[in-house]
Parts: sequence; C-alpha cells; structure tokens
Amino acid sequence: MIVHHDSDNDCLTLQLGERFDFSIHREFHDACLRNGAARSYVIDFSEVNSMDSSALGMLLLLREHAGADKADIRIVNADAELRGTLRVAGFDKLFVLH
Repeated sequence: MIVHHDSDNDCLTLQLGERFDFSIHREFHDACLRNGAARSYVIDFSEVNSMDSSALGMLLLLREHAGADKADIRIVNADAELRGTLRVAGFDKLFVLH
C-alpha cells in the first residue's frame, strides 16, 4: 500500500495493493486512523484483484473516523467486479464510487 497525504488539500490517498483483506488491516488502520481525520480520502483500487469482508469493515471504520455522513471518501479505479461487490453491499450509498 502506498500512502500519500496532500497537506495543501488535507487529502489522504491510499493506493492499495493486489489484495484488500485482513492481511493489511494493521497497515490500513495505521495509515487512516492513527492521526486525526483528514478532510478527504481517496482509496485507489487500481491494483486490487480481490477483497474480503474485512475490507468492507475497514472502509466502514474509516467512514466513522472521517465523520460518518459528513465523510468525503472516494473509491476510485475499482474494476467492474469490485464495483459490483461494493454496490451489492450498499457501499455506493456510503461512498462515492468512481
């Protein structure tokens, strides 16, 4: 996972690796939740081949940390299969999917 913080816009970008699952829980948590909430988040799925239910849980924890309904979190570059999974789980109502 590659993490970039744009301090001018207070935007935290996480470029995930091939697997978005429990194996990166600690790294994801540290990147997103260790410091105070950023104004916005971009979660880049361009390299993600698979994700599991813990990935959905991590996204929900991030949303709560970022302000719940006021959170500005964009999920970008997810392939059609991953977007479909996110939609089935109702995440298209909680996050902006690009």
